[in-house]
Amino acid sequence: MTGHGVPAWLELSDEVRAAVDGNRPVVGLESSLIAQGLPVPANLKTALAAEAAVREAGAVPATTALQGGRLIVGAGRQLLERLADPERPVAKAGSRDLGPLLAAGALASTTVSATVRAAHLAGIALVATGGIGGVHRGAASSFDVSSDIDELAATTVAVLSSGAKSILDLPATLELLETRRVPVIGYGVDELPAFYSVSSGLRVPHRVDGPEQAASTVRVHRSVPGAGGMLIVQPPPADLAIDASEVEAWIAEGMRDAEARGIRGGAVTPHLLSHVARSSGGRTLRVNIGLIVNNARTAGAIASALT
Repeated sequence: MTGHGVPAWLELSDEVRAAVDGNRPVVGLESSLIAQGLPVPANLKTALAAEAAVREAGAVPATTALQGGRLIVGAGRQLLERLADPERPVAKAGSRDLGPLLAAGALASTTVSATVRAAHLAGIALVATGGIGGVHRGAASSFDVSSDIDELAATTVAVLSSGAKSILDLPATLELLETRRVPVIGYGVDELPAFYSVSSGLRVPHRVDGPEQAASTVRVHRSVPGAGGMLIVQPPPADLAIDASEVEAWIAEGMRDAEARGIRGGAVTPHLLSHVARSSGGRTLRVNIGLIVNNARTAGAIASALT
């Protein structure tokens, strides 16, 4: 630890450090979409477009990643290109993996949970992503629940996403967020988005309209003693969104196929993602890219209103 209680391995870029110290708006961005989430060359292009969208909204983007025993907050272009290189081995860091991967000096992308932890340590109030992890289908027997939810509950960081990934058990995810005291706020909507789809049919308990109201809600929530983070949800762009019944049919097909092939445990999720992508003929990729950039833009506007 440094003399100010900041871990020695936490490294903020000069731009991010100046913005945080000057109380200027900053948005944390995850990097697993670059290394593991999107294909080449869409991965790097989308990451750069998300950073540009944050800037257009008046905030500073802070993409996070691990390199050489450092947790970088505000990755530069060279590091982003390294993460995007399919020939280079890149680990995937959730918050549980930070210690081991930092000790190993590994090159690693950050998931939502690790990005939220990095933002919390750096003094950044808001993180933007495509979709959070949550309760997986069949979690009653597999116990497969993303650490994203626990990290949201453990810090005061607000995350803006298009809900949770569609392949998850969305009703159970919403229930667990309530149990963990994480408020879910609809940004201009009353229902939880279903990632690729505008709505899941599940109502959210709170709604805000516009960046000023969202910023006010974040500000007051952070002032409540003992409060954790919050999840702000925004649908994907309407012109790209896919009808929820189509997506659910693809997921059901993928589940049946996984059962027939004997695919179980942690192998089910990548199988479902691959099946849905193939079934959609590339439509899910277009939605994914569009919502990542759109969420970054909205988060930038909220961060600008927050400071």
